[in-house]
Amino acid sequence: MRSFDYSIGELAAETGVKVPTIRYYEGIGLLPAPPRTDGNQRRYDDGALGRLRFIAHARAMGFPMAELRAMLRIAGHKDAPCEDIDALVRARLTEIEERIARLTALKGELSGMLASHQHGTVGECRVVEVLSDHEQCGHSH
Repeated sequence: MRSFDYSIGELAAETGVKVPTIRYYEGIGLLPAPPRTDGNQRRYDDGALGRLRFIAHARAMGFPMAELRAMLRIAGHKDAPCEDIDALVRARLTEIEERIARLTALKGELSGMLASHQHGTVGECRVVEVLSDHEQCGHSH
């Protein structure tokens, strides 16, 4: 018999996930609805705690809901090869690398804007000039 040791508040405290978010995850089926006490209080077991930690960590790493759902589905098959999860992580890594490249280019553009003007009046301001004419930017963003 499983022990249901956590109230929703305790589950929230253990995982750092807010109570409304836990309810939302239940509502969209990421977290199974738990049994309730006679007083209608939700009670969670260690399985729910582990699943919610998984969800919270994946969300903190930026995985979108569709990929998170797929990861949870795959994780439920312990004997399956992890190629499918590897592919999801690889896709997320590629997305992050592309974002880093765009942000690095943007950083260079902003640094260049600041370095290229004399900090005089707004009428002479290179920053205003560049922001007013996208053609003067070094890259698209």
